[in-house]
Formats: sequence, structure tokens, C-alpha cells
Amino acid sequence: MPSRETVKWCHDGDRPSVVVLGAPNRDRVQAELDRLRPVIAAKADIVAEDLLFRYEFQDEEIDLVIVLGGDGSILQAARQMGQTQSPVLGINCGRLGFLAALSPDDFLHAWPAVIRGEFDVIDHLMINIKVLRDGKEIAEQLALNEVAILRGAPYLILDIDLYADGHLATRYRCDGLILATPVGSTAHNLSAGGPILRRNLQAIVISPISPHTLTYRPVVDSADTVFELSVTEPYESTSVVVDGRILSQLLPGDRVRVERADPTFKMLSVPGQDDYRTLREKLGWGGSVNSVK
Repeated sequence: MPSRETVKWCHDGDRPSVVVLGAPNRDRVQAELDRLRPVIAAKADIVAEDLLFRYEFQDEEIDLVIVLGGDGSILQAARQMGQTQSPVLGINCGRLGFLAALSPDDFLHAWPAVIRGEFDVIDHLMINIKVLRDGKEIAEQLALNEVAILRGAPYLILDIDLYADGHLATRYRCDGLILATPVGSTAHNLSAGGPILRRNLQAIVISPISPHTLTYRPVVDSADTVFELSVTEPYESTSVVVDGRILSQLLPGDRVRVERADPTFKMLSVPGQDDYRTLREKLGWGGSVNSVK
């Protein structure tokens, strides 16, 4: 269930401190920022505007991060904040926009309600990915969407061992394997045939890509499970990809550990927003079926 957090500025009458992030080199993002800036500044203190994703979140308290762009910009904001996650309000200046669900015009209507505290802060699961080589950690990254093992060239099948809490679950023979959070269930996981999870569930979905055996099906497991992945014979370009970015190439004997991260991604939900409305509008679920007479 959504959690209502005690928001300081709503109860004390203070102006919230806000960081504005936006996708770089996007004319629409710049235009919308120019239009929305005076509206934001009238009720909040803008600490920084960053359209290059270079702002370094330090220990200072940021009340709200406003992100202009698409879902990729939301992922970048989560990566940029790292261990210090502040509540995020996304404004969709892209195309699909599952996470950045508010249009700029919607934001203009919602902003006064946000200042009054009429919103929920929903904690979204994040996962931590570590690549272990010879028992030593060589790479680590937080993920909001997913971690995937992708084979690359040559385009031959992979054998991927999946361990859950130290026990061998199965050996997948497939083109790749995706472990997605509920937020990421509508991304690569969905295109691979995986299920859509409600975004505040505490669960991980495991989806093989083009499995060799049709009995392999997506599996939903608890977010408290610790997973390890190992590719028996990785190819030169076989890699671990986290939220669309290559984290590390895989060598024989490498292990990829996936577990619940300590921080959560905090997102504002304003009145009128809900998961089914987003799915209905973004996936075109509003159509009707014509009956055959």
C-alpha cells in the first residue's frame, strides 16, 4: 500500500527545496522547463537545474526531485541519486512514460496539491547487482528496472545457472535472462513475455529470453530472495546489463549477485494517478472488442 510520509514543508509551512533534472539536448524539455520554472519557483526553492545529469546529490536534504523527460530520465535520476533517494515527481516530455506519467499541463494542475501535501509517497523496490570474479567484487550498481544477462555475438544459445538463496534453481538454455523489479516489469520483461506486476509489490520476476525449452516460464519470487547467476560458457560479448547500460563483461566463473537494495525509489502519486489508468492509457487497453454477428 502507498505510504503517507510526514512531509516537513507541508506541516511547517516551509518552502520545499527542489532539484530539477531533465533529459539533455531535448528542445521540448528545455521549453517546458522555461514554462514551468516560474510556477515551481513561486512555491519552492530551486536548489539546482541540471539538464546534463551531472548534479551530485550530497548529504543536504532535498525535499523533491522534479524530472522532465521520459522513463529513461527517471532511471537516470534514480542512478544519479544513488544511496540518497529523494521523492521524485516525473513530468513526461517523452513518448510512452510509464513512470513519468504527468504531462506538463497535468503538472500545472497538480502542483498546488503537491505543495499542500495532497499526495502519497510510494516506495518502489530497487535491487543491488554485484559482479564477483575470483571471489572479489569487480562491479556494483543499483537498479530500478532490471538486470539482464545478454549474450551478444555470436548468436548462439547460453546456459545460465540460476541460484536462489544458495540453492540451484535451474539451468536456463536461452538467449538471455532478465530479473526485473515491479517497476521494470513493463520494460524489457514485458517484451520478453513476462507478467506485469503492480509497482508497489515486493517481488522479482525472472524471465528467460527465447528459451530453448517451452516449459521455461516467467517466475515471480519474493524480493527478499538472494539470486546468483552464472553463465557456463560466456561469449566474448556476453554482458551484464543494468537498466539498459552495460555493467560488466562476463568471464567463465563469474557470478552475478542480485538482492534487495537498502534504498527505495520514492515517487509521488498525486490524485487521479493509478497503475491501471497508466496501463490503460499507455498500452491502449481502452479499446473495445467488436462482436461478430
